[in-house]
Amino acid sequence: MSALTHQDEDGRVRMVDVGDKAVTRRNAVATAKVHMNTEAFEAVRDGSGPKGDAQKTAELAGIMAAKRTADLIPLCHPLPLTKARVAIEPAGKGVFEIRAEVTTDGKTGVEMEALTAASVAALTLYDMAKALDKAMRITDVQLEEKSGGRSGDYRRPAGDA
Repeated sequence: MSALTHQDEDGRVRMVDVGDKAVTRRNAVATAKVHMNTEAFEAVRDGSGPKGDAQKTAELAGIMAAKRTADLIPLCHPLPLTKARVAIEPAGKGVFEIRAEVTTDGKTGVEMEALTAASVAALTLYDMAKALDKAMRITDVQLEEKSGGRSGDYRRPAGDA
């Protein structure tokens, strides 16, 4: 296992210096799932929840979160994103899957931006539907794939949730 890059030789926290890295196209995809009861699921699916269209609101919230990741995660570099897309789709009985894709041309990756987008979209779905189901569960927040950069490409193996 390699050394932690966010600590200096004295154990102090630091933001990694990416100044010498090449600018490359970097892309990341993250997903999350939100499990809810039938009443909440149908209201979200049909856009008829008590707070309005939860899916569209959560997709927008995810995009906004991707753009603000450096404000939320202390050691993330602020990045000029060239793409942020969040899609929420039914994925089985009472389950929505959130898929966030983020791209930049930069010196560091956008994994945290994709994970933040998926997480905030899931939290927004919860907020929009909590009047119908307070027992909702957010699960499987995970990086699915990333490309670009010195560490190379990554793709989650099939069936590895």
